[in-house]
Amino acid sequence: MNTPSARCLILACGNTLREDDGIGPFLASWAEEQFANIPGVRILASHQWTPELALEIVAAETVIFIDCAVNAAPGAVSATPVIAAEQMPRLMTHHLDATCLLALAREYYEATPRESVLLSIGAGSIELREGFSDAILAAIPQAQRTLETTVRRLLSKRP
Repeated sequence: MNTPSARCLILACGNTLREDDGIGPFLASWAEEQFANIPGVRILASHQWTPELALEIVAAETVIFIDCAVNAAPGAVSATPVIAAEQMPRLMTHHLDATCLLALAREYYEATPRESVLLSIGAGSIELREGFSDAILAAIPQAQRTLETTVRRLLSKRP
């Protein structure tokens, strides 16, 4: 594998032109500054999660996925364990969710991270505009604390 390994891989996705959908890239940018001096933390932000990320996932000891959630209360912050989907996604294009990416890693590389977590923030709006809704603005400090706590917890565990 040519991919650099990470003790904690942070994979954020979202579209900064779709209001609250941009919270993933925003938190990834914050994390780059917050964890700049902590070895073993790798941060990748993209518009959407694609199959190529499975290679990054298998090179990581742990993974934190960050995304907005349109099916959660606006501004609700949660960090929940993620396990690989039981079946591979049928269509291998465009956006995949965290469970599908873990399934791809398991299927193609016969490996998954020791632990995976989904940090989600409930979207108030995903309209075509930049910026965040009031609900997301109010939730940012909690999302940052949750991300920092989760990274530090994952780094403190030894395989």
